[in-house]
Amino acid sequence: MSEKIAVLGAGTMGQGIAQVAANKGYATSVYDVSADRARAAIDAIAVATDKLVQKSKLSEGDRNALLGRLSISDDVGKAVEGARVVIEAAPEDMGLKVALFEKVVAAAPKDALLGSNTSSLSLTELGTRIGEAHRTVGLHFFNPPPVMELLEIVRGLATSDETLTRAQELAAKLGKTSIIVRDTPGFATSRLGVILGAEAIRMLESGVASAVDIDRAMELGYRHPMGPLKLTDLVGLDVRLAILDHLHEEVGEQFRAPPLLRTMVRAGKLGKKSGEGFYIWKDGVPSVKS
Repeated sequence: MSEKIAVLGAGTMGQGIAQVAANKGYATSVYDVSADRARAAIDAIAVATDKLVQKSKLSEGDRNALLGRLSISDDVGKAVEGARVVIEAAPEDMGLKVALFEKVVAAAPKDALLGSNTSSLSLTELGTRIGEAHRTVGLHFFNPPPVMELLEIVRGLATSDETLTRAQELAAKLGKTSIIVRDTPGFATSRLGVILGAEAIRMLESGVASAVDIDRAMELGYRHPMGPLKLTDLVGLDVRLAILDHLHEEVGEQFRAPPLLRTMVRAGKLGKKSGEGFYIWKDGVPSVKS
């Protein structure tokens, strides 16, 4: 029987992480409080992997095997039963994550690796509050997980050497290149990423250039695979705002969110997932706003 990974949260990141795990041979249980959302995540993985088959990047047999390793649950206890690794991909809310992991601790094997995909919250606080700091670690994937090579491993104050080693071994098995960072607000990647994105929004706000040209500046001038505004759309404007607000409180004034970002979030313009952000999104493809 395949080693089991439980992925908690069937949103964009959870879906992508589940696809990566199942593709690498893990029996992968996807939990979401909404069974419909969990089913939708599996359906989305089926569509994504079908496209890979059409492009000859995945054989039909491997695709069917991948899908066969996926299961869903709206019960945390059942989802994590027997799991060697638990990866939480819930919204960036410490109270929510603590409540979820408390259920995990009660039901998962006592030696299961407890990983959080948080991009900014304290792993030290999370591990301490659930009473399992030694086996709690940050496993910060990047969007989209099946494509992005990096896995940022975040070590909390009490994360054990054994847990860190297991996290590095997991990254390698998932085909990721890992970096290890200390548990500080925003870690390494979020601090760098959101500060660039925030400055790009301020430039757009003050009329320095269009969204397309700001993005082209970074794509062509600095070889970024995607410009900061398009990336903000992909990540979600609400997610970026939450990270900025957290870092503004924890680190300093340089992370104050641009007023334009807050206004767009209030208007429901969240990027790709809502169909509009700095670009118009249709069938997953961005176009310039008229």
